[in-house]
Amino acid sequence: MTLDKQETRNLYRKRARRYDVAVQFLRLLGLRINRYRQDTIASLHLRPGNVAVELGCGTGLNFQYVRRFIGPSGKLIGVDLTDSMLHVASARVEREGWANIELVEADIAQWEVGLDEYGVYSTLALTLVPEYDDVIERAGRRLASGGRLAVFDMKEPHGWPHWLVRFAAWLNRPFGVSLELADRHPWESIRRHLVEVQFREYYGGALYLSVGERPSSRPFPAP
Repeated sequence: MTLDKQETRNLYRKRARRYDVAVQFLRLLGLRINRYRQDTIASLHLRPGNVAVELGCGTGLNFQYVRRFIGPSGKLIGVDLTDSMLHVASARVEREGWANIELVEADIAQWEVGLDEYGVYSTLALTLVPEYDDVIERAGRRLASGGRLAVFDMKEPHGWPHWLVRFAAWLNRPFGVSLELADRHPWESIRRHLVEVQFREYYGGALYLSVGERPSSRPFPAP
């Protein structure tokens, strides 16, 4: 059964303090989760001074990777639904002294990406949002010319026996994952609303990275 917005918020309020440790547990299962996150950020082709937006930023695990590209002159906006997750992210930002990171508590299905952002991304979050197609469509329209949108997330792997797929979903149930989410395909939305420039699978097809680019010939939407 999929979770609604309030159920998702309540779940991640409970998980916030131990979320970072729980995510690293996935490494014991052979998932090179930090590498996948870094691949996602690198795929945006960010440069010093760029503005990037993370949809579903959680506790800020990706912030360090983004700052390697945008430097202190750029800006990162992290948006998340859950106040407790943002409290952990805020503590991380303060501890590291990152002055160019802005945190926003909002439902990404309702929040509007600023016009002319160069990079928008989401890691292990967007599939939990029922309105993911609308999110991708709106964000894609507001990207700068040549800007990119990247999604790293889970999907149902082809070729796995059904019992193993069910077991994998059960393992990720603490993060709100269920088999019903397999019907959500954000990578298809990227192909529909942007020009897909990269698609790769990890971990036998259970994880994927899809990257879309706004063509340089596409005009900006009206403000």
